[in-house]
Amino acid sequence: MSSEPLPTPPSTFLFSDLVGFTALTAAAGDDRGAEVAIEFYERVRRLLPTHRAEELKTLGDALMLRCEDAGAAVRLGLGIVRELDAVPGFPPVRVGMHTGPAVYRANDWYGMTVNVAARLCTAAGGDEVLVSEVTRRAAGRLAKVEFGERHLHWLKNVTEPVAAMIASQVECPRGIRWLAAIKPQRMDLSVGGVR
Repeated sequence: MSSEPLPTPPSTFLFSDLVGFTALTAAAGDDRGAEVAIEFYERVRRLLPTHRAEELKTLGDALMLRCEDAGAAVRLGLGIVRELDAVPGFPPVRVGMHTGPAVYRANDWYGMTVNVAARLCTAAGGDEVLVSEVTRRAAGRLAKVEFGERHLHWLKNVTEPVAAMIASQVECPRGIRWLAAIKPQRMDLSVGGVR
């Protein structure tokens, strides 16, 4: 039996965790901290099938996820933030993601792609989805998603800076929605029927 890793297509790895979880546990106790972490996992797990994502593992107050499609990963990250932001009193969540090759061995994923995704999660602020430039390019154009300004991030134990940007959901203003529902029509702009 060979211990050589099987080649895998590029995947997008996401890490998501709760901002201020250690302080919450210190203030409210271990039982409350566990309840919050479990609710976090349960709410995120409900989003996975829609985005064709898989849970790889939990790490305290964090989740490690994988998507084969970068666009679905970006939408999942935004969905996680939106889902948990709607829960009154829930700690802010942050998401970091990166796309590339990884090695699958002993039922786990390894490699720089995974490491960069984890570090981008740490670099993200509360209620932010921090997307590497590689993931942004792999995702292509996404309706109702916009990407902020590109910044270089010096990440712990990563030798080169990683370009990343914050993704955000864009909602149509209420007055504009009805325009999108109207089918475009050809208009006769001639004067007196003369073209």
